Amino acid sequence: MARQALIRREDVEALTGFKKAFIYREMKAGTFPQPIRIGEKAVRWVETEVREWIAACIAEGREPTEAKAASPVG
Repeated sequence: MARQALIRREDVEALTGFKKAFIYREMKAGTFPQPIRIGEKAVRWVETEVREWIAACIAEGREPTEAKAASPVG
C-alpha cells in the first residue's frame, strides 16, 4: 500500500505554485481536491490527490488542440 500524507495549505501552495485564493476558488468550483478536516480550525489535503491534480493539469495542457492538430506541419 502506498504511503499517504496529509499536507498543509502552505505545502499545497508550494506544490502547485498557486496561492490560497486560487486554491479555494477551484475547490468551490469542484475542480480541486477537497481538504480533510482534522480539527476545529485545521484542514489538510491528501498529498496524492494534489499530485494527481497536478498531473492531470499537465496532461490536459499537453493535449493538442483542434487548431494544432489541423494545422499543416511544414
